[in-house]
Amino acid sequence: MLRSHPTPGRARVGVSLMFFTNGVLCAVLLPRYPEIKAAFDLSNSQFGLLVIAIPLGAVVAAPAAGAITRRYGAVVVTAVGSVGVAGALAVAGALGGAGGGLVWLFAATMIVVGALDAIVDTAQNVQGVVVEQWRGRSIMNSLHAVWSIGAACGGLIGAACAALGVGLAAQMLVSGLVWGALAVVSSVLAVVPVAVRAALRDEHAQAHAHQHPPGSRQARRHAWRLLAPLVVLAICGALVEDIANNWVVLFLGEETDAPTELAGLGLTVVLGAQFVGRLLGDPMTDRWGRDVVARAGGLLIAAGSTLVIVAPVYPLAFLGFALAGLGCATLVPAAFAAAARIPGLPEGTGIAVIGWLMRLGFLFTSPAIGVLSDATSLTAAMAVPLVAGLVAAWLAHAAARAPRPQAVSTRG
Repeated sequence: MLRSHPTPGRARVGVSLMFFTNGVLCAVLLPRYPEIKAAFDLSNSQFGLLVIAIPLGAVVAAPAAGAITRRYGAVVVTAVGSVGVAGALAVAGALGGAGGGLVWLFAATMIVVGALDAIVDTAQNVQGVVVEQWRGRSIMNSLHAVWSIGAACGGLIGAACAALGVGLAAQMLVSGLVWGALAVVSSVLAVVPVAVRAALRDEHAQAHAHQHPPGSRQARRHAWRLLAPLVVLAICGALVEDIANNWVVLFLGEETDAPTELAGLGLTVVLGAQFVGRLLGDPMTDRWGRDVVARAGGLLIAAGSTLVIVAPVYPLAFLGFALAGLGCATLVPAAFAAAARIPGLPEGTGIAVIGWLMRLGFLFTSPAIGVLSDATSLTAAMAVPLVAGLVAAWLAHAAARAPRPQAVSTRG
């Protein structure tokens, strides 16, 4: 079956498995963090420093991800990088299970995990855009939804292994073998024929032939002017998810009348709404276009954040967070898809830049919320996602009104 002629349908299955596998690998170790903290005898502050190893590695490696993807190809980079992530996590599992004075080696291994994951993230999104162009229909939102399913499965696997008393080293070794193998299979399935890729590049070049000459200084400047608002759009979407990860449960517990057992469901509400939004995102994009859908998403974020700020009771706050999660669902996929199509940028550059700056943003969002909440209140600090939603809506509205070349067919 793997040797049969590539088709758009098979390529979509392959790239979906890429995203699923990456989601599993990103989450499978997380439920074992309390054991790792105990094994290394870390304080909360020390553990807080340890867990930034992955984003640190990602920030360092992300700028090179586009060049690496162009040099070796998206499917090869995804396969090799995913196997590398799986192997590094297996090493981390062995070190975390051993404990003792190996904490620095564990941190170094997790930096490697973050660096490889940043490169894989760029490569799989590049391949996703190519497959989307080949199919002629939007798939980027569903790919990110599949990633979310993979992350949920990875978390369940880790939690189940912890509950059953499976050793950390054994879990991560088996996990590395299984998901590393699936990453290779998914990359084989996701192959797009060279002739098809060339035809897609030619169509893209013809659509923008009226613009500045390729490679000229004017073309590069124009490309970066197009990329800048997409970076901001992606950061606005990622910001909502980052706040959900770190602040929603605390907000519900401290700023509303939500019982403790219900406050803990805040993150689930946001991510569940985000997942639904990504499932609906592709048909909505095919019908109305990415700019219109992103504009609606920004307005939903703003409306949800406003409801959170003024909500007198916790059910309304839950509704507000759900609206924000629904609104942010399509922003990052839309930014990636648009960045990959910017004329004048080498393949993968736009996606790599967005991924890099998004990860930098993760280092600043939560500290900013913390400073604002200390100076005012956590409720007042929820104005940050409100502003982000309005900015996203304005950027998408401006993009929808901007002139663009006539679309070309991308069906195979």
